[in-house]
Amino acid sequence: MTVPQPQVYCPNLNCSAPLNDVGNSTCANCQTPLIYRYVWAVGAVVLNVPVGTIVAGRYYVKAPQIWLDTQPALQPDFPTVDIPDDMQVYLYLTPHRLHIPEVYGVCSLSVEDSGEISDVMLLENVPLDAKGNLFPAIAQAWTSATAVRQVYWLWQLLELWTPLKAQGATASLLVADNIRVEGWRVRLCQLFWDEGILTATEPSEVVPELGLSDLAILWLGWVEQAQPAISDSLRNLCYEMRADQAEVGEIATQLNQLLLEQASQLPLRFQVASATDTGPQHQHNEDTCYPSPAAGKLEVDGIFPRLAIVCDGIGGHEGGEVASQMAVQSLKLQIQALLAEVAEQPELLTPNVVTEQLEAIVRVINDLIASQNDAQGREARRRMGTTLVMGLQLPQRLLLPQGKLAENSHELYLVNVGDSRAYWITPRYCHCLTLDDDVAIREVRMGRMVYREALQRSDAGALIQALGTRDSEFLHPSIQRFLIEEDGVLLLCSDGLSDNGRVEASWAEIMAEVFRGKSSLEAAAQAWIDLANQKNGHDNVSLVLLQCHTSSPAPDLALPKMEQQGTDWTESARALLQKNEPEDDVQVSEPLTSQRSFSKLLWILLVTALVLVGGGFAIWRQFDFGQVQPQREQVNPLP
Repeated sequence: MTVPQPQVYCPNLNCSAPLNDVGNSTCANCQTPLIYRYVWAVGAVVLNVPVGTIVAGRYYVKAPQIWLDTQPALQPDFPTVDIPDDMQVYLYLTPHRLHIPEVYGVCSLSVEDSGEISDVMLLENVPLDAKGNLFPAIAQAWTSATAVRQVYWLWQLLELWTPLKAQGATASLLVADNIRVEGWRVRLCQLFWDEGILTATEPSEVVPELGLSDLAILWLGWVEQAQPAISDSLRNLCYEMRADQAEVGEIATQLNQLLLEQASQLPLRFQVASATDTGPQHQHNEDTCYPSPAAGKLEVDGIFPRLAIVCDGIGGHEGGEVASQMAVQSLKLQIQALLAEVAEQPELLTPNVVTEQLEAIVRVINDLIASQNDAQGREARRRMGTTLVMGLQLPQRLLLPQGKLAENSHELYLVNVGDSRAYWITPRYCHCLTLDDDVAIREVRMGRMVYREALQRSDAGALIQALGTRDSEFLHPSIQRFLIEEDGVLLLCSDGLSDNGRVEASWAEIMAEVFRGKSSLEAAAQAWIDLANQKNGHDNVSLVLLQCHTSSPAPDLALPKMEQQGTDWTESARALLQKNEPEDDVQVSEPLTSQRSFSKLLWILLVTALVLVGGGFAIWRQFDFGQVQPQREQVNPLP
């Protein structure tokens, strides 16, 4: 039977001839760029929908469970009553959107045998390319991956175990075809519920709880084809996971050690560029970034080029700009102290320890700004504050098994408060690494609304937190750890650039010449500024580009006068792998020792905070606060 060719509607709702053949990049009538949005349909009923079918007069079935929304300019349908439990789990897991899909909407589908109407959940942010093809399964890509990437993939899966276990969805990590990879990033097609995968042979039989041993069974099949440098270590780790007393924390410590050992053997070079602009509609720039675009005034300070910061001030001229400047200057001093302490550590610091220290630093900065607000009697919307997005490359040293000392563990920590963003860009993809602290995301994380529905609120973009607007006990910074194991560019930017999806739409065009070595980072930074002013133009815009090289040496394009450091889906989704017992003669690795305390660092932070309080008041007195412009968005309380 011949399958009719689908047509996609022009996103311009005023277009007089909106229908276009699939494959066209722009509308044949009005030249508006066409949107190809593929979604993932969830549920057993969707497996029986023939390919080529048009569902609900809108969705074209390209492949089993892969549907093309032919009318992407229109909002999908949303749940009309209470959000179902299985859908709420996706909403609760929004902080893990790098790996887990998000709810797009629902669609009514008629069941062929009974004629009943069934609501189908549609997911977006799924592991599909621009043409609706699935990214390779982890097993398919495994043998061609480097040792460090193989361990990195397993690390991400282990990091997902705890949040998925809390929602009863660890089975999602046990269906091999459900796990897809896009470069460094592990992505799941959908969630599977633990009780839905394991079925008892007798109605009275108790279904066993899924545990790390089940995860180890799946991993062992891959480990047999792991790179020689890591195969023995991973095999021992899997056997340790099979033990009844195995705990996620102990396994994570050992896996982290192996991951950093492999990453640290790669070279690592940096190049940095930054830019800031008031924008066409403003007289004053409330943004502050580090490194400063005034490169000639910068000095080697012990943190360049490992630190990148963008702060977007809130509170109007003589308010927001003071807050953003205080935050950047204070963070520079705090990070200097942190790096000095890390350099003296005899043992490797775990991600949890580093995260705690970064969170403590952010709270100190928050309270410095908040105390200035209190001293000036500023209340509600008059309180100054700032967003924060910060990238810190932490150069931990570690002793390799062969006795060689590695100088850099290749760890990248991202800290985010507010709606300034971080993106990781390579020639093949652009990944947004951060989650905005706004009302729309809050509604999703509370399980109350689907994201696209929440965006329809009039206050959807209003911030729910920023540095300095309240005491630190109400602050919840987002801190993530990544590994730099491929060439790429970390882009930090204020919302003057990221609004309206400008980065997602233009990254390939602007960064292409940089990756080819035919353009400098400075030129790319200016191109981003020009794009923001032309396409957005409603706000100040600031950005920092941190280019990371882990392969061939790169030309020197850094800021001047500064030193550089140097299967079948449906079948596999219905079955689990069989358990295999480990061999008797396999040795199990001993757990790593605990990290020593950070008491010295805390003293440094305390002294630094006292100095900053005095310095902050000195800066404060330089400004006249008689007139304060309203902040760009109200900061709403966290749930």
